[in-house]
Amino acid sequence: MIADICWMEDRFINYLRLLRAIPADDKKIIIEHFTAKSFKEGEFLIKPNKIAREMFFVCSGVIRIGSTNEKGIELTHYFYNENRFVSILQSFNEEIISKAFIQASCDADVFSITKSKLLDLYKELPYMKQLIDEQNQLHLLEKINIRNTYLGEEAENKYRLFVMQHPDIVLRIPLKDIASYLGITPQSLSRVRKHIR
Repeated sequence: MIADICWMEDRFINYLRLLRAIPADDKKIIIEHFTAKSFKEGEFLIKPNKIAREMFFVCSGVIRIGSTNEKGIELTHYFYNENRFVSILQSFNEEIISKAFIQASCDADVFSITKSKLLDLYKELPYMKQLIDEQNQLHLLEKINIRNTYLGEEAENKYRLFVMQHPDIVLRIPLKDIASYLGITPQSLSRVRKHIR
């Protein structure tokens, strides 16, 4: 287990160091504020109709944000793979209940931080606020741009786009998650995949 945590720590800090210089002394401070957690496929990191009290950094695996509509149909809004910060930001920042949930689409290892610990980290290392805020903004713009590419596309083209945009994700997650993300039924997706082959 210690080896796994060490690997996760290294991955996390190495990612942060791609964004800016992280002094050796700061590495310990950063790591002390986060908690390593593992989730099995299908487990919730944040359940629906709750306040998002944690932010996560994905070390391995794929995480999805989704919700259930008034007809009881599960919708997938976004996928996050390695080297991404993820939370339901409005709920996390404003401490309000969200209908959305965060779930592991495959087995995942993450670093978790609560809002109070994140605020403590920002006090100790003020540059971390700008770094994390910038990453969240970049991911938000990326998500919007990706979703816009699907507008008006037929099921087959949507799937082809998804494969091109997420080749690292497509083979790791259940087809039902991909189908709900693309707004098509699992049966339609199966037909599309057979046709493409």
